[in-house]
Amino acid sequence: MAQEASIKAISPDHEKLDNLCREIKRIAEKTGVKVSGPIPLPTDRKKIHTMKSPCGDGSRTYEKWEMRIHKRLINIEADERTLRQIMRTEVPSNVHLEIELKND
Repeated sequence: MAQEASIKAISPDHEKLDNLCREIKRIAEKTGVKVSGPIPLPTDRKKIHTMKSPCGDGSRTYEKWEMRIHKRLINIEADERTLRQIMRTEVPSNVHLEIELKND
């Protein structure tokens, strides 16, 4: 019975996220397993609007802040050697990885 690993990477920094996805894809291709991805998922945008003046008197001017959270999805065949090498890769501090194993 073949297994498939679904790797979801989440980060506000898209450059670090893309570098990690390239590294995972390189490992998977080097070990000879099938890879699909990285598939870019929709970007979450967190917006915050705050008043510049703390008292609320005078002009009503606002500061606008936005944080973008980027996501990528990579599907690979779950080979034990491949998954061990992926687990050994250095993950940057602001990148979150979720690995889910599925039976076919």
